[in-house]
Amino acid sequence: MAAAGAEGPRLAELLAAGRRLWDELEAGTEPSSGAPAVQDKVRQGLDALQRAAAMVAQLELFSENEELEEIASADLKFLLLPALLGALTLKQVDQSRRLEHLQSAREHFLRFLRLCRSYGLGAALLPPEERDGSGPAAPTQPQPQPGLVAMALSRRAKIERYKQKKELENKLASMRSFVEGGTADEDQIREFHILQIQKWISTSLEELESIEQEMVILRSRDAARQAPAAPHGPARPARAPVRPFILTRDAAQAKVFGAGYPGLPTMTVDDWYEQRRRQGIVSGQSVPQRAPAGVSDEELQKQQQEKKEEEDDEEALQKARNWDDWKDTHPRGYGNRQNMG
Repeated sequence: MAAAGAEGPRLAELLAAGRRLWDELEAGTEPSSGAPAVQDKVRQGLDALQRAAAMVAQLELFSENEELEEIASADLKFLLLPALLGALTLKQVDQSRRLEHLQSAREHFLRFLRLCRSYGLGAALLPPEERDGSGPAAPTQPQPQPGLVAMALSRRAKIERYKQKKELENKLASMRSFVEGGTADEDQIREFHILQIQKWISTSLEELESIEQEMVILRSRDAARQAPAAPHGPARPARAPVRPFILTRDAAQAKVFGAGYPGLPTMTVDDWYEQRRRQGIVSGQSVPQRAPAGVSDEELQKQQQEKKEEEDDEEALQKARNWDDWKDTHPRGYGNRQNMG
């Protein structure tokens, strides 16, 4: 029954090759993404197990209409093929296809659990969405947050499952030498394979939980990348570029700079303020009053003083007269006694 034909490796050899590569990957200390040799082992293991799974389907080794006792002891080990395929699929590190690999591994593990359920192995340990045959929830459907009681029960179940897994591993380690050495009888071989199946049931449930969590993270990341950026407010109208020009103090400088830079327009400060006032940017009151060209600050001050006197500013006039009288009787610098003892 284990032969696939006259040519090519036998079914048992393909399963053994896949198991051997899986054990080497698990025992190795090098990360799965660290070296091409590791990924080569992953591809070789997947190829061997996929060919073995195709042979099992062709030979129709398992059927939902038969009982566990009807399966030959030598064929029980082939029940592990879907679980091994799922475990090796998770070892692939192509990030661009990570979600695809997670979905494929999930299907392998679920196929293994359904097959075990059909033979009465671990029926109560199927994921909740698989127990009633409804299938997994839609990816976009929000899942309710578990309560404290549900979280405590889940934690207790994980601890119990971990203890059972350790007990199975210890028992399998004690029986492995007899089975692989050929000294075990049929009952021991059958028990050994059933213990292996139960161990992989626990492993499959753990991997399914990790897969669901990673798929949620990947879908959220992809949704964030595809979501358009929210507008931050109404778009501002584009402003016309400002043409450069030379700002001069007066018309005389405008003529000088204009002659040296014929490519750039010139503009005095007064012209610039007048242009800004016409554009409504500055008010007329903000335009500074500039002195005529050639007039010094002292002469401007005198003109302002005379203007005040002309306007009959009595206070300013009296102050100016007192100042003139004081200058007549006091020489320049009088009263500056600083540093003179």
